Amino acid sequence: MALLRERPTRHRLFAATPATPAAPRKLPGLALAALGVAAAWGIHRIVPAVPMLTAAVVLGIAVAHLPFAQTAVRGAARPGLTFAGKRLMRVGVVLLGLKLSLDDVLGIGWATVAMVLGVVAATFFGTWWLGRKMGLPGDQPLLIATGYSICGASAIGAVSEAGGSDERDTATSVALVTLCGTLAIAVLPLLQGPLGLTDAEFGRWVGASVHDVGQVVATAQTAGPGALGEAVLVKLMRVALLAPLVAAVALSVRRRRRGSWPADEGQKRPPVVPLFVVGFLAAVALRSTGRLPGVALDVAQHAQELLLAAALFGLGSAVHLPSLTRTGGKVAGLGLCAWVVVAGVSYGGVLLTA
Repeated sequence: MALLRERPTRHRLFAATPATPAAPRKLPGLALAALGVAAAWGIHRIVPAVPMLTAAVVLGIAVAHLPFAQTAVRGAARPGLTFAGKRLMRVGVVLLGLKLSLDDVLGIGWATVAMVLGVVAATFFGTWWLGRKMGLPGDQPLLIATGYSICGASAIGAVSEAGGSDERDTATSVALVTLCGTLAIAVLPLLQGPLGLTDAEFGRWVGASVHDVGQVVATAQTAGPGALGEAVLVKLMRVALLAPLVAAVALSVRRRRRGSWPADEGQKRPPVVPLFVVGFLAAVALRSTGRLPGVALDVAQHAQELLLAAALFGLGSAVHLPSLTRTGGKVAGLGLCAWVVVAGVSYGGVLLTA
């Protein structure tokens, strides 16, 4: 069963923008994205429990629906916002690799590694299968499954790039995963006591079940530094699985579309492994050498957060809430089911590896 369904030729929001628009055409959208990032940073500073990336998505959606901003978002600012959602997302994913080293993976123990692999596999294939059974359009089942199982909006952006997904499918999936991840910040700490989890176990549960890295930090820190450390290590193990998943999607696209590129049209085939995935792996290898100074890692972390915030603001601005009414119930239903799956499977995994 292929990960990506073949679809007839359809309109893509990305197609509305030339493949290589002139720099001046991008400036209005990039300037708007920069303002969105600044606002998201301000919200995070005022309310630390709200991750900057979450705020960026919400602000992007809000701006796209403001009466005085709609025309600009859909017109003059669209090329720059699309550029942010695609290109800046790639750079941010590459820098995400600097958060992970091989020593981190080995340090969490093979039992925990096996638990993470099981959680990711069950969440990904279960969510993807259920989304297709529910009849969600386009690549939404794949993208939502990716966001829940790996690392939220960042993973959705990476997989949509590899598969050439419609921008509307990407934006809808990002909105759903961001909403559920934000709810986890408030809900999961309330369940630590009733579920009988120690601080360390709670941290592993959060790291295995919450989507975005920032949301993991915001959730786990409620149980103290010990829980936070466990959560980040488990979460980074999930992030490490982003590279093989994106490569599998790219291979699936290449295999299913083999022979469909007429030689006289000069269409570019998707690479076997996208370049930004190679960059992600190179960043992991570089971090694993232990030769990067702390200052460089701090700068890279801040740059990664800013780039991903700009990318998610751009993706959020592509969400059109009225158009979601057609599949909104199905999308919400899939999100709830996927949330139950990832939380339940990861809870069982934590108990088995305690």
